[in-house]
Amino acid sequence: MKPVDGTLIHLDALGKVFYTEEVETHALSEIRLDIRAGEFVSIAGPSGCGKTTLLSIVGLLDAPTSGTYILDGDPVEQLSAPARARIRNRAIGFIFQAFNLIGDLTVYENVELPLTYRRTQGAERRERVHDALERVGMAHRVRHYPSQLSGGQQQRVAVARAIVGRPLILLADEPTGNLDSRNGHAVMDLLTELHAEGSTICMVTHDPRYAHLAERTVHLFDGRIVDEEDAGQASELGESGFEVG
Repeated sequence: MKPVDGTLIHLDALGKVFYTEEVETHALSEIRLDIRAGEFVSIAGPSGCGKTTLLSIVGLLDAPTSGTYILDGDPVEQLSAPARARIRNRAIGFIFQAFNLIGDLTVYENVELPLTYRRTQGAERRERVHDALERVGMAHRVRHYPSQLSGGQQQRVAVARAIVGRPLILLADEPTGNLDSRNGHAVMDLLTELHAEGSTICMVTHDPRYAHLAERTVHLFDGRIVDEEDAGQASELGESGFEVG
């Protein structure tokens, strides 16, 4: 299986096994998935089916046990840890359920951090941070610390941190999981706007209302892809009670 033109992420026969002294757990098996540039894909399925493991591999936070992973035309599954870290910093933006902001850094400093690791020059760094915070409506909070923000505001800062480096792809792992419905809708509106502007997004979510905002939903069960639907088909599944999350 070869990637088609326009494919940003190509996974072929991808597998992940976790070993302990007494047992081996097959978290993912024979995953075949292409994500095109500019696409919005949601990953759905019951708890423990491998969604977060798959997202961790796509985000180069973990390595597969078997199979092929090609990111923007380059194989990455066998890269060293330092090489993976470099690609992760430049090509991938992360949005986590728990926000993962650094408590003793200000809003500005949290968003600036990925650019600091890149050694981006000061003037460009300031411009990018300002633009990212303006984009998420948090430019007025640059001097605040995470503890001074609501959950919704913290997640907006996390989105700004994810997009400040202009990554190839945004990975969102339950981005609304710690938010009330109002703030959850606001964050999803923001992701939808980013996608409309051309961002590539891959999102794990337990909420079928938000999964339906994606162009395509990939369903996992017991570590395997069992089905894929476009937006209309995924909506029908959600209404019939299929568990998403």
